[in-house]
Amino acid sequence: MMVIENKFDIGDIVYLQTDTDQVGRMVTRILVEKTCIMYQLIAGVVASDHYEFEISADKNVLTT
Repeated sequence: MMVIENKFDIGDIVYLQTDTDQVGRMVTRILVEKTCIMYQLIAGVVASDHYEFEISADKNVLTT
């Protein structure tokens, strides 16, 4: 049996660590690959895929 330990869940609002606007994005898909977990994030009508290390549950106020 495989146990997947994802850091974020579908429906969570997260932030990209490098986004200077710190726009909240919703997790809409979790993609499990052999070597990593990727998350699809959506902000408005724009969806993009990101690695777990790019995402934070908290806004980075130093970036804004």
